[in-house]
Amino acid sequence: MAHRSFDGRTVLVTGAGGGLGRAVALRFAQAGARIVALDKDAAGIAALRDEIEGRGGQCLALPCDVTDAGACARAVAAGIERFGSLDVLVNNAGISQRSGFAATDLAVIRRVMDVNFYGAVHCTKAALPHLVAARGLIVAVSSVAGYTPLIARTGYAASKHAMHGFFESLRTEVEPQGVDVMMVCPSFVATRIDRNALGGDGRPVRHAQVTTGDRLSPEAAAAHIVAGAGRGRRLLLVGRTAWLAWWISRLAPGLYAKLMARSLKGELESDATPPRADTDRKRP
Repeated sequence: MAHRSFDGRTVLVTGAGGGLGRAVALRFAQAGARIVALDKDAAGIAALRDEIEGRGGQCLALPCDVTDAGACARAVAAGIERFGSLDVLVNNAGISQRSGFAATDLAVIRRVMDVNFYGAVHCTKAALPHLVAARGLIVAVSSVAGYTPLIARTGYAASKHAMHGFFESLRTEVEPQGVDVMMVCPSFVATRIDRNALGGDGRPVRHAQVTTGDRLSPEAAAAHIVAGAGRGRRLLLVGRTAWLAWWISRLAPGLYAKLMARSLKGELESDATPPRADTDRKRP
């Protein structure tokens, strides 16, 4: 497949207000793309727009809650009205969850699925006719949790596994129409998704995230993602930990599960911490 150029193309990025989404938007803009930036964080995407335009690029910043299908459709329509086409959709918006399932409210699982899975479905549904017209690209930002088990993240892993099933199946439908689909699976990235992760009661977790391997910077991960998109990759494993998890989980799944659980068991032990006072109570 020929290398895909993004110069003069329109790229819509969800969750662009910070972290990986912001870094991906900046990287595409650096490649000459016009950016449609979506996020609930209006201030974050406004700052992104100012930075891109300050460098001579073009950016439309649109506050949007991806769990609202109507809002996603309106955002896509606004992007088309501004730039005339849509060539790339990056489904990046997401939240995390870190708690043992026994200590997790069902509402937390639903919330994570609403944002991570249904948010991507909503944006893809709205964007698909335009992507078909442009023979474009869908980028689905998944995780190591999308192809392996991950202790104390049942809701998060479920949402990412669901993304793989959806987008890999969608690929078989849209590939004949010229639309590519790239699954992106980073290992741990140093972003706010860690600090904003939901605990079992739906409030932000207090304990620090337990990780394995080095954390990737958002900028390094974004560079891999944009390069992979240009090369037409179908699956992009970002980071050494992602590669090791992929191969060990396939060649020795039992060994992988034991090593992973041993490394990350601190997440389960955190469920035993005492509850916070009601005055500190926050719901997603």
